[in-house]
Amino acid sequence: MSNELLTIGGRAKSGVTISFGDLFQASEQFDQVFKEGMQLVEQTAAYLDGPGRREAKALQPPASVLYATESMRLTTRLLDLASWLLIRRALKEGEISAEEARKKRQRLKLQALGRPSHIKGFTDLPQGLRDLVEASFKLQDRIAQLDRAMQDPAAGAAESQGVTHNANPVGDQMSLLAAAFGGKPI
Repeated sequence: MSNELLTIGGRAKSGVTISFGDLFQASEQFDQVFKEGMQLVEQTAAYLDGPGRREAKALQPPASVLYATESMRLTTRLLDLASWLLIRRALKEGEISAEEARKKRQRLKLQALGRPSHIKGFTDLPQGLRDLVEASFKLQDRIAQLDRAMQDPAAGAAESQGVTHNANPVGDQMSLLAAAFGGKPI
């Protein structure tokens, strides 16, 4: 929200830009996402060390190989998600600066590769592992969406190595097409 009147603490302010990231980090919704994320990490660790280990021993190849692969992918995905949550919480608590948070965030991979629907034999895996994999992708989708919404536009442009994200991406694409074909921008 820019160049509009905003009421904060009963006082009207003009020309105030509100950061979604700052508001979200300070909200109960962030606390809830943080709690859910950490619970999923704990639940996964308990499953993989207990029932999952027993279920894995009962599997025959190729399901046993797939189990090992998917449990490693799950663990890696959850480590990235937990790291994102911990970075955001540390920023919220004032333990790190925005610049430190940005640098730490750049090291994370929030890509959603290898969805279960693309994995041959996924339905042969134990239900417990499948449920955790699905839950981890749902959490990853939420965090990736929040991450995009919370990014500082200037930092986002730098991270995309020179590709800027303007307010009108369709218009930008139309201008690029017109320039490529020697026409005037539409």
